Amino acid sequence: MLAEVQVQDVYKTRMDGYWPRIRDALRELRDEVGAVRRQPSPDGVLRVRIERPEGQQAAIAAIEALATPVVTLTGAGSSDIEVTVDGSDLVIQLSEAEREATDDRTLQQSLEIIRRRVDEVGTREPTIQRQGEDRVLIQVPGIGSAAELKSLIGQTAQLTFNRVLDTTADAGAAVSFDQALLPSRDEPGIFYVVDSTPVISGEDVTDAQPSFDDQNRPAVNFRFNTSAAQVFGDYTAANIGQLFAIVLDGEVISAPRIQSHIPGGSGIITGSFTVEQSTELAVLLRAGALPAELTFLEERTVGPELGQDSIDAGKVAAVVAMVAVVVYMSASYGLFGIFANVALAINMALIFAALSAVGGTLTLPGIAGIVLTIGMAVDANVLVFERIREELRNQKSAARAIEIGYEKALSAIIDANITTFITAVVLWAVGAGPVRGFAITLGIGIITSVFTALFVTRLFVELWFNWRKPKTVYV
Repeated sequence: MLAEVQVQDVYKTRMDGYWPRIRDALRELRDEVGAVRRQPSPDGVLRVRIERPEGQQAAIAAIEALATPVVTLTGAGSSDIEVTVDGSDLVIQLSEAEREATDDRTLQQSLEIIRRRVDEVGTREPTIQRQGEDRVLIQVPGIGSAAELKSLIGQTAQLTFNRVLDTTADAGAAVSFDQALLPSRDEPGIFYVVDSTPVISGEDVTDAQPSFDDQNRPAVNFRFNTSAAQVFGDYTAANIGQLFAIVLDGEVISAPRIQSHIPGGSGIITGSFTVEQSTELAVLLRAGALPAELTFLEERTVGPELGQDSIDAGKVAAVVAMVAVVVYMSASYGLFGIFANVALAINMALIFAALSAVGGTLTLPGIAGIVLTIGMAVDANVLVFERIREELRNQKSAARAIEIGYEKALSAIIDANITTFITAVVLWAVGAGPVRGFAITLGIGIITSVFTALFVTRLFVELWFNWRKPKTVYV
């Protein structure tokens, strides 16, 4: 997919965020500027009218004091906003240097959020690249359809918590420029008049998980960061009995009435969710809101036949590795080697089951991780079997040799696999794309191989030993 990021949306958000600060700053100069009112203006522009024109210079100085330096090499020395005079109005907008910096930050943030949404677990190996000034190329293997991908990344997931001013059934009700008329998702025909400036935004949500409410309906639990939790607690304490709108992408998904002070900074979003919708919303909130809307310009679906040669080569490598390991173990350890081979097959089944559980897409680096796991999977069995041989050479009984073999080899098995697992964790944490796919299959393979070696293989050995009760064993 080729998507265009509507960076103009960010300009509007920035200016809307500046308004409360500018309003408070000018209120402190009430004797000089008089009354302060925000005027209608285009998106990305903040127009403020003061009652006393003679106070314009003082107002400009107060507004410019709120500006911050532009943090870029090309914009060094510039402020993020510029103030001009138009009659009795002050016009505030982002400076040219800040616009360029904002565009770059918006694209980078969009890339990272799209990546987190598509590849939250780290197993899809997407290709997400910036193209030009405001476009993003998204290539994702293992997604069933373009519609599925659009539903995942197409929502901006802008979550805000707004003060409710009124409710109405009139879709065309007039509201002032600092208010918004938003439809209710669960109440057809009902519209909420809310304050345009949110009390808290979704950027302050640190975690979100799908859950169920008191009536066993799908919902989403969320938690704020420390500063937002304080704001949320103070607001609920001061507005008991008032409606509080939870707004997602310009739609009121829930408008509960504040019953009491809510400390702790956590809450629950309820509504007419399905389990899939609540899970998807939780993913979107954890990944973060897109800073601007995406417009999809082009989409293509490409079948896997273009990489069939590589896929076939990966399959051949896996089969050859499996056969070679099976032959070697059977030849070296006889019946015990056959037990290890059966455990290896169970190990492979566990790996694929784990990949299915996390929604992983098996790509070439993932196949490489599995091929490596095939060799490593019998390593623990080799340590155990060699230890059993050593105990038999020391004239231990068969039962005692098997018991000591597993006991004495345990520490070496744990040490060897923990160090490899740490490597896999580091690869997953700092890597991206193919590296993560390799790390996921390697990490899963280490866990399943230790389990099968210490429990499954030992189960087979002990069942056989208790059944046949041999005086000696040949390992």
